[in-house]
Amino acid sequence: MRLYRVRPRPGEAVEPAAAVVVLQEAFGVNDHIQDVTRRLAAQGYLAVAPDLFHRSGIDTVEYTDRDTAMRLIGELGAEPIVTDVGAVLTNLAEHEGIPADRTAVVGFCFGGRAAFTAATALPVAATVVFYGPGIAGGPHATLEKAANIKGPVLMFAGDADPTIPAEDLSAIQAAAQRHDLDLRLVVFTGAGHAFHCDARPAQYVADAAHKAWVNTTEFLAETLRARP
Repeated sequence: MRLYRVRPRPGEAVEPAAAVVVLQEAFGVNDHIQDVTRRLAAQGYLAVAPDLFHRSGIDTVEYTDRDTAMRLIGELGAEPIVTDVGAVLTNLAEHEGIPADRTAVVGFCFGGRAAFTAATALPVAATVVFYGPGIAGGPHATLEKAANIKGPVLMFAGDADPTIPAEDLSAIQAAAQRHDLDLRLVVFTGAGHAFHCDARPAQYVADAAHKAWVNTTEFLAETLRARP
């Protein structure tokens, strides 16, 4: 499995060291996901983006090829996701000296569902979900395992996103309350799916993207920088 790995600049890394695992949209570890990974490294974290499509032999998918993207993510349920993210955590611990409790997972679209899924099975420090459909319903839903999540979860959605209906968000909030999960849900009015992806002008919503990024960096600082 390939890893796109970006280190913070010398002298800018947080101490003790911390890592962020970036989980791709339905289109692979493309230029946009690589840019997000670099931006997180600029915050002082070792940032890595694993190629979750590695079993398919396909690296990236064009934004216009939705059929292929949907087929690929439809093939990825909880088991391969947990296996792959678990392998990344092992790599970080063994080769970088960064344990899971100093590592956050940040996912976008399919990667949002993957991040939540990983958090239900792996002891990551924190989880950020950008518009992750399929958490509360669908063939790969993992909301019933929310009680297993150890760290806080920051979740973003747009109220104009048809892939994450209001009833799904209500179910996620109810599960969080039931299991005493530290869930911080932010819903942006007028934003649709992929509002943070500036590589897709038709979906990009600058104000929501900016606010979500600020919230993300503050959340990571709280959960990673403040930990001993």
